[in-house]
Amino acid sequence: MQNKGLVKFFAILFALVSIYSLSFTFVANKVKEDAKNFAAGNPVKEIKYLDSIGKEKVFLNFFTYNEVKDKQINKGLDLEGGINVILQISVKDVLKQLSNNSKNPIFNKALEDAKLNQKGNQSYLDAFFEAFDATKGSTRLASPDIFANRNLQGQIDFNMTDDQVKKVLVKKIDESVESAFGVLRSRIDKFGVTQPNIVKLGQTGRILIELPGAKDVDRIKKLVSSKAELEFWETYKAEEMMGFLQAANEALKATVKSEEKVAAAKPKDTLTSLLTDKDKDSAAVKKGNNPLFDKFISQGGGPVLVIASPKDTATINSYLRRPEIRNLLPADKRYVKFAWGKPDVKVDAKTKKETETVELYALKGNRDNAAPMSGGVIVDARDTFDQMGKPAVSMKMNGAGAKIWEDLTGRAFTQKSYIAIALDNVVYSAPGVTSGPISGGSSEITGSFEVAETKDLANVLRAGKLPAAAEIIQSEVVGPSLGEIAIHAGLISSIVGFLMVCLWMVFYYGRAGWYANAALILNLLFLFGVMASFGFVLTLPGIAGIVLTLGTAVDANIIIYERAKEELRDAKTLSDAVVTSYGWKGAMRSIIDANVTHVLTGTILYVFGTGLVQGFALTLLIGIVTSLFTSIFIARIFIDRDIANNKHLTFTTNITKNWFTGFHFDFIGVKKWTYLFSSVVVVGSLISIFFVNGLDQGVDFVGGRTFQVKFEKPVESTKVAEELSTAFGTTVEAKVFGSDDQLKLTTKYKIQEEGVEVDKEVNEKLFASLKKYYNTNQTYEKFINSYDGKKFGVLQSSKVGAAISADIKTNSFWAVIGAMLVVGLYLVISFRKWQYSLGALAAVFHDVIFVLGIYSLLYKYMPFHMEMDQHFIAAILTVIGYSMNDTVIVFDRIREFLAGNRKGHFKDVVNASINTTLSRTLNTSLTMIMVLLIMFIFGGDSIRGFIFAMLVGIIVGTYSSLFIATPVLVDTMSKEAIEDIEKRHGN
Repeated sequence: MQNKGLVKFFAILFALVSIYSLSFTFVANKVKEDAKNFAAGNPVKEIKYLDSIGKEKVFLNFFTYNEVKDKQINKGLDLEGGINVILQISVKDVLKQLSNNSKNPIFNKALEDAKLNQKGNQSYLDAFFEAFDATKGSTRLASPDIFANRNLQGQIDFNMTDDQVKKVLVKKIDESVESAFGVLRSRIDKFGVTQPNIVKLGQTGRILIELPGAKDVDRIKKLVSSKAELEFWETYKAEEMMGFLQAANEALKATVKSEEKVAAAKPKDTLTSLLTDKDKDSAAVKKGNNPLFDKFISQGGGPVLVIASPKDTATINSYLRRPEIRNLLPADKRYVKFAWGKPDVKVDAKTKKETETVELYALKGNRDNAAPMSGGVIVDARDTFDQMGKPAVSMKMNGAGAKIWEDLTGRAFTQKSYIAIALDNVVYSAPGVTSGPISGGSSEITGSFEVAETKDLANVLRAGKLPAAAEIIQSEVVGPSLGEIAIHAGLISSIVGFLMVCLWMVFYYGRAGWYANAALILNLLFLFGVMASFGFVLTLPGIAGIVLTLGTAVDANIIIYERAKEELRDAKTLSDAVVTSYGWKGAMRSIIDANVTHVLTGTILYVFGTGLVQGFALTLLIGIVTSLFTSIFIARIFIDRDIANNKHLTFTTNITKNWFTGFHFDFIGVKKWTYLFSSVVVVGSLISIFFVNGLDQGVDFVGGRTFQVKFEKPVESTKVAEELSTAFGTTVEAKVFGSDDQLKLTTKYKIQEEGVEVDKEVNEKLFASLKKYYNTNQTYEKFINSYDGKKFGVLQSSKVGAAISADIKTNSFWAVIGAMLVVGLYLVISFRKWQYSLGALAAVFHDVIFVLGIYSLLYKYMPFHMEMDQHFIAAILTVIGYSMNDTVIVFDRIREFLAGNRKGHFKDVVNASINTTLSRTLNTSLTMIMVLLIMFIFGGDSIRGFIFAMLVGIIVGTYSSLFIATPVLVDTMSKEAIEDIEKRHGN
C-alpha cells in the first residue's frame, strides 16, 4: 500500500482528535453526576447547581462547564427523558391579520377550504392559494377589502396581480414564523432546562422544541403554545348585565329542553333563587326549567357576573352566542364580549374535596372587537408578590401605554368600575381603582397563582406575543427512568453485538479476523468522535445504528478477505493476492457499489425522516464513512506488516478453510420453483394487506395519542381497553407492552382538535379512569408528569396531529419509492445495462412486500408491537440498502466473469458467479443477522418491532439476491446479447 505513512499519520491524528472530542462528554457527565448527588433527587436544585457553575472552569483549567456541555455528545429525549413538541404556526391566523380581518366571503371560504383540502406535505399557504384560485372569479388578492389594506400599505396595492401578491404573502409568512421562532426561543431560554433545542423545520411553518430533562407536561405545553396576547378591557358590572341574563334564560326556555335537576342540589345562594320570586316560581325552580341559570353555581359581584363549573362553559358560550340571544342585548351593550376567568380550585377543609370554578366577565367591546390597550405596550414584567403575600406579576409600560393606562384607570375610578386584564382571552384579574388615575405605567396581575405560574406568565410577557396561534401538532414525553432503561438496553446490545462480531471474525478468518477487529475498534472511536465533534444527538435508534455499524464495518473486510482467499487458491503469492483483492478489479468495485447504495438510502431516510429516525440515519451515514476508512486502510497496515515480515496469512482457520469451496449449485435451474414460491408469498402478502388483516398503522400514519403506562401489578388489557373506551366515548386500544403490568394505550379522541386544554382533558380522563389501579398516594401530577425514579404511571406519551400524520405518510411513501428509483438509477449507471437495475429492483420489491406481508399476518399475534410507523419505514429503507448490497456483490462478479475469460454458457457463467461469491454473501448477511438478533433480544421493547422488520428483511434480502435478482437479470437479457456472450465465452 502506497502512502502507508500518511495513512498512519491521519489515523493517529483522527484518533487523538476523537479522544479529545469525547473527553468533553466524560467531563460533562462527571459534573452532572456531581449535580445529582448534590441535589439529592431535587430537579430544581440540580438545575440551579449546574447554572451556578456554568462559567466555572472544569476542564484543563481552560474550558467552563457551559463550553464543555456544548461540546459533549448530546443524548436524545428517548435516552435523557424530557419533552419534545412540534408547533405549527397558524398561517390562517396570519392571513386573517394581514387582511385586517377581511369579511370578503370568497377570501374566508378559501381559508376554510384550504384547511379541509390541504394535502399531505402541502403547506397551508399553498392550499390557500389553490383554494382561492379555484373560487375567486373576478376577485383578486389585491382587492381593497382583502390585502390592499392599511396593514400592507406600501407593500401591496390594488394594481398588483395575484402572483405578485402571493410573493409578498410568502415573505410575510416567513417573517411571522421567524418572529414566532424568536419569541419561543426567548421563552425557552428563560424556562430553566439544560441544553434546550429549538429549530425551524424548513419552510413548513413548524418549529421543533426539545427540552431534555423537563418534567411538568401541562406547564410546558402551555408555555410554548400560549399566544400571550395581553389585553386590557373595561368591564360591565354584574348588576348592569343581570337583566340581560334573565331575559336570555326566559328566551332559552322555549328552545332548550330543560335538564331535570333538583334545586336542593344547588347551594342556597344560586343565581336562580336570587332573581326569581321563590313562592311564585318554586315549581319552576324545582323542575329545573332554567336552561341558562341551571348552569350557574352562584351569582358573582363587581365585575364577575356569575360563577360556573368549567364543564358547563362550552354550553353557556353556545347559548350566549346565539343570534336571538344577542339580539336581547340593550343597544348600548350590543358589542359586549363575554370572557371566562382563570380556573380556581378550592378544597373543602372537612371533606378535602376539590371544587373547580370559573368566573364570567362582560367586557366592553366595540365594533372592531379591539381592546383599548394591548400587551404591545409592556416593556418589562416580573414575578412578584402582592400586598397579601400572594404570587403576582408586575408590569411596566412604555410612554404611550402609560398614557392610555392613566385614562383607563381614571374612568374606572370615576365610574367605580373595573379593568379586566386578559391573556389569550382568559381574564386573570379585574381590579377596581380606588385611589384615582394611575400614572407612570405600572400595573399588577393578581389572582389564584402558584409561584411557577407567575414566573411563566412574566416570562411570556417579556418575550412578547406570538404573531399567530401556535398549535401543538406533535408531541412526545419520555420519563427519565425510561431513558435509563433505554441506555442500559442499548449498552448491553452494543457490547454483546460487538463481542459476537469479533468472535465470528476470528473464528472464520483467524489472524486476519483480529486485524478486522482492530479496525472495528478504531471505527467505533472515530464514529463517536465525529458525533462529539459536530454536536450530533445520540438516540436509541442511533444506538441501533451503531450496533448495525458493527455488522457493516466488517462487510468490506469480508469482501476483501474472500477475494484474497480466491487469489491464494489460484496459487498467487500473499503479496499479489492482497494487491489484487484491494484493487479496483478485485474487491474495491463491489465495496464502492454496495456502500453507495447504503449512502443513497441513508440520505433519503435522513431527508424524509424526523426526530429519532434522523438520528438512526445519521449514525448509519457516519458509520459508512468511518467503516470504509478503517476497513480499507487500517486492516491493510497489519496485513502489509505480515507480508513484510514473511508471516504466513491464509485468511482462514483450520475449521473454515474449505467452507463453500467447490460449491456448484444450479441457482438458475431452480428459478421456476423460486419464482413460484415468491409469487405465492407476494400474492398472499398482498391479499392479507389489502383484503384480510391490513396493517397495524401507528399514530404516525393516522394521527392519535399513545401512552406507555406502568401499573403497580398486572392488569387485563381487554378490561382496561373497555373502561377507557367507555370513558372517552371512542375506541381506546390497550396492548401489553413488554410485561403484563405495562400497557401501550392508543386513542384518536379529539385528535382533530388543537389546544393545550384538549391535551389536559385527555390526560385528566386517563388518570380518572386508571387511578383505581393505583394506591391512594397516586396523584394526577405524579401520574402524568415525569420525575427521577418514577416507576408507575405514564412513562412515555406521544401525540401526532392529523395534519402532520398526513405529511409523515406522504414522506414515507416517497422515501421508499425514491430509494428504489435512485438506487435503480445508480445501478443502471454503474453496470450500464438496465437489466441489472431491473433485477435488483425486482428483488427489493419482493423483499418489501414480503416484510409487509409478515407484519400483516403476524401483528395480531406477536408479543411485541408491529406497527407501521416512521421506525418501520426506516427499517424498510435499511432493508433496501442491504438487499442491494448482497445483490451488487453477485452482479459485480457476473460483470467480472463476463468481461474476462470465464468459459461456459451464459447460465453457467451466472451460476459460477453466484457460487463463487456465496461465502461473501452469506458472511456479510450472517454478521448483520447476528447483531440484529442481539438487538432484538437485548435492545428493549420500544425498538423490537423495528429490529424484527430489519431481521426479516436481511434474511429475505439474502434469498432474493440469489434466487430473484439474478434469474430476473438472466430472463430479461435479449437473445442477441446472450448469443454474443456465449460466442465470447464458448468452450
